[in-house]
Amino acid sequence: MKVILFGNDRQQEFLNQIEAFIDDIRRRGIECGIEQSFYDYLAVSLPNFPLPAAIDCRQSVTADLAISLGGDGTFISTVMRLLDRQIPILGVNTGHLGYLTACHIGMAGLVLDEFVAGQCRIEERTMLQVDSDEATIKHRYALNEVAILRKDTSSTIEMETSLRSMPLTTYHADGLVISTPTGSTAYNLSAGGPIMSPTTSCIVLTPVSPHSLTMRPLVVGDDAQVTVKTTSRTDFYQVSVDGEGTTCPSGSTIIITRAPFKVLLVRREGDNFASTLRKKLNWGI
Repeated sequence: MKVILFGNDRQQEFLNQIEAFIDDIRRRGIECGIEQSFYDYLAVSLPNFPLPAAIDCRQSVTADLAISLGGDGTFISTVMRLLDRQIPILGVNTGHLGYLTACHIGMAGLVLDEFVAGQCRIEERTMLQVDSDEATIKHRYALNEVAILRKDTSSTIEMETSLRSMPLTTYHADGLVISTPTGSTAYNLSAGGPIMSPTTSCIVLTPVSPHSLTMRPLVVGDDAQVTVKTTSRTDFYQVSVDGEGTTCPSGSTIIITRAPFKVLLVRREGDNFASTLRKKLNWGI
């Protein structure tokens, strides 16, 4: 069995636990590698600790499991490095909310044992793909959302929106969030959109501060092609793909569709949608 560790460069208070976890992996006889940028950070932070080999994910990569050490941002970064390689990802929380993670760093060894024993389940999560003939989108895939936002103006932007080439409406708003079920608890939730079970086959369109009160969040099937032509009083607007922004010219069009692959998330058998909401959103009693 082979695992690859991913992480961020904000792990100072968890370095001892990361050391212990890597030692745990070795004691189990599991082959381990560390993604190159995380390896570079650990090499400086743990100069006397023998690290596993660095892995360049820009090359062909195979593994049985990817382990993301951090919060939700690190998990998304791990997804973007792997994309369509179909390697299951286990999120280990050393961040804040950790909605996408399965456990805290202190339980990582236990959950790894559960995975090896076949006691974890794999959830498939939908991603979005962003295309445009008129703008160069830096990041084309989103696990959480694609957000169209105003830029350099306090005025609303105009977003002429179609579903499967059929006109839907023109949103006059600060922006429009097109979210996956996984991302429904992220920007979509802050904008007033619905929470969706993460394995459902749908996406949601949620306007941000719409000019008209009749403009409400809309849930559609994930086979929908969402086409949005955006006009701004300035020369540009912003397209944010899981927080990675691209400046696009006013009047250009972007097309959002379901990506041709899914992300594989490792979940513990005791975890479920209801318990996650109770724990992460403080709904518990």
